[in-house]
Amino acid sequence: MASDQGNNQSVERAVAVLAVFQNGHPELRVSDVVRLTGLGTSTTSRLLATLESLDYVERDAVSGLYRLGTAPITLGGAAVNHHPVHREARQLAQELAARLGLGANVAVRQGAALFYLLNFEGRLAPRSTVLTGQRKPLHATGLGKCLLLGLAPQRRRELLPEDGLPGYTQATLTSHAALDAELAAVARRGYATEVEELAHGRSCVAAPIRDRSGDIVAAISISGPLSTVALDRREEELSRAAVEAADSVSVGLGYVGPRAAPPARTGHGSGNGNGHGNGPGHPREPERSRP
Repeated sequence: MASDQGNNQSVERAVAVLAVFQNGHPELRVSDVVRLTGLGTSTTSRLLATLESLDYVERDAVSGLYRLGTAPITLGGAAVNHHPVHREARQLAQELAARLGLGANVAVRQGAALFYLLNFEGRLAPRSTVLTGQRKPLHATGLGKCLLLGLAPQRRRELLPEDGLPGYTQATLTSHAALDAELAAVARRGYATEVEELAHGRSCVAAPIRDRSGDIVAAISISGPLSTVALDRREEELSRAAVEAADSVSVGLGYVGPRAAPPARTGHGSGNGNGHGNGPGHPREPERSRP
């Protein structure tokens, strides 16, 4: 048992060392890793040497700084290639980015954050970094709003306490009352918008992706610079593209539409009667409204 605990501790420490490189620290000295992990210098040096031998980190021969190696890339590629949402969405998102010239992104929820499964950039929305593998807040993004739509209000509050809704700009929704109202609008429209809520000068339109059970398991967004996305002029065009893309991925995952509703009485109009809005596969006509 003691041996198992020691092995587990070694694994946890190695993962802790690797984790410090993903938080805005591309290159680090041994002393930096010691400071960020709280591990001892000898332990840190030993772990870095082992990770280097396995290609998980590499050391610059001139500066002596450590950075991530190629092994994490191999693991990451294998992980996303086997993810069902990634398999269904990759080609479609790539074509969407090329056709619109904007960014096309797909994300899933991991705990209290969204996780980018894939990201393609069009010619009008270039980025200097890759979003794939990054995590972003749920409440401040169009993708996140779509993912939160699949959770009951009480579950949202448990996942994101009121003090867990930080403001990133003046436009960020920082209360559950505001978030509830926004998500109600997202449910009615069938898509979410984000206008400078996470970063100034950026905006997007996003739509939820469902699996065969009808649960929201991912979301897809069209994003770019505020002036290029231009929701005041292009909301209908871009929201329709996002909803259609989400529908296609959902169908690929086995979604066949909302459960059949009881027959509507003659003269009382139509409705799906399931309390979930139209949902992917039955998109509502996009509303022309300012986000």
